[in-house]
Amino acid sequence: MTCRTFAFGAISGRARRGRFLRSDRSATSRSSRAAPRRSSPIFHTLDAFRGTLIFDEADFRFSDERSEIVKILNNGNVRGMPVLRTVMNRQREFNPQAFHVFGPKIVATRGRYEDRALESRFITEETGARPLRDDIPINLPPTFKDEARELRNKLLLYRFRRRHEITLDPSLVDPTLEPRINQIMLPLLSVVSDPRLQGALRSAAKRAQDLIVAERGLLMEAQVLEVLMEQMLSSNRLVVPVADVTTGMIQRYGAEYERPLTNRWIGSVLRKKLNLLTYKSHGVYVVPMGEKQKVEILCRRYGVNIVIGSVVDRA
Repeated sequence: MTCRTFAFGAISGRARRGRFLRSDRSATSRSSRAAPRRSSPIFHTLDAFRGTLIFDEADFRFSDERSEIVKILNNGNVRGMPVLRTVMNRQREFNPQAFHVFGPKIVATRGRYEDRALESRFITEETGARPLRDDIPINLPPTFKDEARELRNKLLLYRFRRRHEITLDPSLVDPTLEPRINQIMLPLLSVVSDPRLQGALRSAAKRAQDLIVAERGLLMEAQVLEVLMEQMLSSNRLVVPVADVTTGMIQRYGAEYERPLTNRWIGSVLRKKLNLLTYKSHGVYVVPMGEKQKVEILCRRYGVNIVIGSVVDRA
């Protein structure tokens, strides 16, 4: 199968992560398990082995979009996006070198990453949320290695037999899901032929999207969109003053913020976080009604439901 995008697996929680990782590593033909604290061992290992990276204890002090490790993981789910580093040669000269970081990755953490773009690349399984099944032993049995080798051989045989048969099927794209979730689910759906398993994957994708939208709905941007959309639906003017949005924010959500809500702050959210156009008209900053279509798209993205009749409800 030719695949240009890989979904990442994420194990989040404080219970039974080690058992899962050990079992998964035993089922993969080329895998490396590590718990490094720096980014250098990660891209060197991926470039050398090009197999499945099983990343244990992957909680970092900094996990926002500026973190080096986050950038490696963000690049690692698409082929043709190497990590560039400067390497010293024997003559003590520094030369740029590209490291291949594409491939499957299984990451175990106690919590979630701060970078939402990275989180959207994961298929996450929360551990400790349900009791251990009766058919799962507390300790691995002596037959574990033999059973794992048999499973690896079956998986490898499947790859040999089906390598040139399976291709990405664009018809499996779900238009109700966001592009990122469709991107990570399409390779899995293309491999699976069982309708029940496909249904389970689609249900997991829907739950993942609902979680992302719910998290966005708690952000300040969602509140600003809600107030702005109300102003656009209830106004007959060609523009909506940023001051009116600020007033609406103060009346509805002012008590939730320790610092005062100002026109400068709300204008910054509109321009930098929501990428909406604002300009100065008669001495005040306004949002033109021409941005209404973009606002409606953003409302759906942030889980703000728009109801005709000048009423806006939160999802």
